[in-house]
Amino acid sequence: MSSKYPIVAVTGSSGAGTSTVKEAFEHMFHREKITPAVIEGDSYHRFNRKDMKEAVANAEAASNVNFSHFGSEANLFAGLEETFRVYGETGAGKRRLYLHNAEEAGAYAHLNLGPGEFTPWEDMPADTDLLFYEGLHGCVVADGVDMARHVDLKIGVVPVINLEWIQKIHRDTAARGYSEEAVMETILRRMYDYVHYIIPQFQHTDINFQRVPVVDTSDPIIARDIPTADESLVVIRFQDPDKFGIDFLYLLQMLHNSWMSRRNTIVVPGGKMGLAMEIILQPIIHRMMEEKRTAA
Repeated sequence: MSSKYPIVAVTGSSGAGTSTVKEAFEHMFHREKITPAVIEGDSYHRFNRKDMKEAVANAEAASNVNFSHFGSEANLFAGLEETFRVYGETGAGKRRLYLHNAEEAGAYAHLNLGPGEFTPWEDMPADTDLLFYEGLHGCVVADGVDMARHVDLKIGVVPVINLEWIQKIHRDTAARGYSEEAVMETILRRMYDYVHYIIPQFQHTDINFQRVPVVDTSDPIIARDIPTADESLVVIRFQDPDKFGIDFLYLLQMLHNSWMSRRNTIVVPGGKMGLAMEIILQPIIHRMMEEKRTAA
């Protein structure tokens, strides 16, 4: 961890909604006049889209039905930990992008790059205030790597699993053109790595935001719609409330219809998730910047 070059990681599985949290952080960074170095977890996949399909086929031919983007074999875990270590020590490092679609790839047409490919590694911008990571593996502690020890603020985004599946099915079929059957095949193939690499991260996170639907999601495969924010509750768990000076009485006053379910857990209406994030996280980010200035 580093006061001078802090690192914030938002971690959660595919379809969990980490992108929503990323938007909340963008608002906070703007208000605090913070310039972040941003890295995405997808950029640390080991294979581009074409090579991943081949790797999955080879794994299945070798009777390995669990090979997935969630596990260590398909990711550069050591490379991500090294990025965290170097940034925490120097405020610098290398990064690249994974191009998800044609729109993202358009900016790199001059390099003959298409959807599903990586941009070349390049230096991070100079003079950034902190490193912001959003992706699958920001707090992995496994296979000889320990991402969590380098991160100053660790945020988990953990919807209940049926809701996570509904979000992934809808996103991958509507936005990425996959069939429902292909998405379910991916979910099943990832289950071993989900249990061994994704879930264990949440014992290391400082704050977890877990969205819980209050409508029937018992069969996520046939769900026609993603439950809305107003059809959900958000369970917010703090590993150590004293670490960040969390004032639960203040939160209960600011977040109408919220309540505490445990001494370190507050429950808020789903529609107030964004507000809750900003009320909770902005003072933490502000304090990190004050400590950074002191350490400089």
